[in-house]
Amino acid sequence: MSQTPDSAVRTYIEQHRAAFLDDLAEWLRIPSVSAQPDHAPDVRRSADWLAAKLKETGFPTTEVWPTPGAPAVFAEWPSDDPAAPTVLVYGHHDVQPAAREDGWDSEPFEPVVREGRLYARGAADDKGQVFFHTLGVRTHLATTGRTTPAVNLKLLVEGEEESGSPHFRALVEEHAERLAADAVIVSDTGMWAEDTPTVCTGMRGLAECEIRLYGPDQDIHSGSFGGAVPNPATAAARLVAALHDEHARVAIPGFYDGVVELTDRERELFAELPFDEARWLRTAKSHATHGEAGLTTLERIWARPTAEVNGIGGGYQGPGSKTIIPSSAMVKLSFRLVAGQDPEHIEKAVHAWATDQVPAGIRSEIAFTGATRPCLTPLDHPALQSVVRAMGRAFEGPVRFTREGGSGPAADLQDVLAAPVLFLGISVPSDGWHAPNEKVELDLLLKGVETTAYLWGDLAENWRHAP
Repeated sequence: MSQTPDSAVRTYIEQHRAAFLDDLAEWLRIPSVSAQPDHAPDVRRSADWLAAKLKETGFPTTEVWPTPGAPAVFAEWPSDDPAAPTVLVYGHHDVQPAAREDGWDSEPFEPVVREGRLYARGAADDKGQVFFHTLGVRTHLATTGRTTPAVNLKLLVEGEEESGSPHFRALVEEHAERLAADAVIVSDTGMWAEDTPTVCTGMRGLAECEIRLYGPDQDIHSGSFGGAVPNPATAAARLVAALHDEHARVAIPGFYDGVVELTDRERELFAELPFDEARWLRTAKSHATHGEAGLTTLERIWARPTAEVNGIGGGYQGPGSKTIIPSSAMVKLSFRLVAGQDPEHIEKAVHAWATDQVPAGIRSEIAFTGATRPCLTPLDHPALQSVVRAMGRAFEGPVRFTREGGSGPAADLQDVLAAPVLFLGISVPSDGWHAPNEKVELDLLLKGVETTAYLWGDLAENWRHAP
């Protein structure tokens, strides 16, 4: 009896499983910690290793791209179909610091398989999720009889994501022509749970600032001058108190300009997820939920903009008392942004609002430290639907939708390349990104392989019919 297309895919993956995991383990042994200068040679070795492995996989073009920091890897495999869409896959090969004494049960850079899980730094974040694309494209070719992918396939694997991607946007701008794509697939994300496959449709943006307030030229006696001169610490407290209204909405004029509101359908999809708020609170180490009135917790963290106080200080901080009016105070703020918001507009609005809050006699300095744009792909986008169908085939069940409350470099790709960003990841919350004993579930890792084996053909077949 001949095999069905899906069973042929699974058979091929199983036949090559052992070699695939051996290769991944070899890569995981390279401690490519971008945040630690002593590991700079290892980050370079990781890039060289990946470029060589992609060449071995079949990519005719593989290059290591230098940056002022750590190198990135670029690979390209054109399709022989002149009408094929172009897809760029993004991931990163650098990892977080890790040491046995941090609480690991085994050496973090010596991969170990226990009970169907592969433990190592980078197993889930992000080497495992980058590497499943290698076996995925080989499976796609082997089971379709093709000699080139059904799409023009490109990979960009960054080497500084765990250090804040300081040179990433410049790298994308420099190579924008070679990176040009119809869609971007980000494989640096995860699913809701092992039994709930999900596709992320967007990430929030980010703007950060520090506000410094200056009053007297030096700390002065509160008995001699208190109540008669402005106090910068009091001004900082009033500034923070004015940040939100009584409904926990951000009170900065113009802050919500352009915000893309959730549709009723999107709210229904969020509500379908098996969200346990009590369990979520335990994970958050918090004793209560809080936020913009009239919204669920998931709506707040995925689809609404926020303003948070990250730090506040000023005056005497030592033991006992020191009766002074401090000469200065400071506030650190961060703003998570959603689709439709422009970081530059937010910076101007915050600057104008903060300046208005400062009383006479207090001098203010406001410094923004960079910004990340939000990204969102509409639910009906044909490329997103291809990802959903491919994942549904691999997991043999329905696929639900999430968003990501955090921020990342995906928005730079969307911004510079003017292409929709899609998210394809198989990691689950228990994988412990950045934590001791990071792991990846091997069954899910191979589902990632299977998803990409279906994805390229689905995209090629349906892209031509896209509006």
